[in-house]
Amino acid sequence: MELRQLAYFVAVADEGGFTRAAETLHVAQPGVSAQIRQLERELGQPLFDRSGRAVRLTEVGEAVLPYARAALRAAAGARQAVDELTGLLRGHVVMGAVSVPSVLDLPGLLAGFHELHPAVEITLREAAPRAVADDVLAGRMDLGLLGIGPVVPPGLAGQIVVRQPLVAAVRRDHPLAGRAGIGLTDLDGLAVLCLPPETGVRSSLEAGCAAAGFTPRVAFEASEPRVLAQLAAKGLGVAVLPESAVSIARDELHVIEIIRPRLIGRMALVWRGEGQVGPAARALIGYARRVLPDLGPTK
Repeated sequence: MELRQLAYFVAVADEGGFTRAAETLHVAQPGVSAQIRQLERELGQPLFDRSGRAVRLTEVGEAVLPYARAALRAAAGARQAVDELTGLLRGHVVMGAVSVPSVLDLPGLLAGFHELHPAVEITLREAAPRAVADDVLAGRMDLGLLGIGPVVPPGLAGQIVVRQPLVAAVRRDHPLAGRAGIGLTDLDGLAVLCLPPETGVRSSLEAGCAAAGFTPRVAFEASEPRVLAQLAAKGLGVAVLPESAVSIARDELHVIEIIRPRLIGRMALVWRGEGQVGPAARALIGYARRVLPDLGPTK
């Protein structure tokens, strides 16, 4: 039997299915199925019960699983020992990110890390903020970039890498277009365009409006701030978004400061506060913390 077969076997057991295992392993699902069948032929027994909707380990599969895990740990330990002696870092890291503002050079960060550690494979996944936080906590991602509100989700550690004011943006013929600054109460009853719930921008807006005694009437949601700017340029409402996001449609927009109170959007680099982290992930986290701005710890 081969280590690859054992790795596929463990992945299917952990993910509860061949499709999810293939996604985790970044391989085609038929390849996973073929390797598992070959392993079963070598052992002479089925490892999975495929009769139901969910894939379950057979009694033999349950017995084999701890030995498969031990074999993979031993192989990883051997590779790590050799790499430490030769100074070569290997591994695979997964970084999650929401839409990253132009003030952060994420491609440059990843390119710089790859130049230092060319044997480390890097996967960048875009996801909603809650999904990034959940996946980092669960160990499916090693680190993430996401917008946060006043507090970071429990279990995560990190540092703030972007802190910028939130502004209101309207089309130039909008009733607010003649204003240089507004208070949040000026938005009461107006159609507001904002990021989805659980994003840092939305949390800041809702907290500010609650303190002012009203709930914002969010008419349109979009996960991409630049799309909000474009919607505002079409006259669909007042976009509340980070200041850096209005540049794409600035010629068509009037940008207004929100001054009573001032709202701040934050983006944080986050990683698990507890639990084991592999050498490659530790290296990327450390590199990202050095390269990205450090505007303070998350709370």
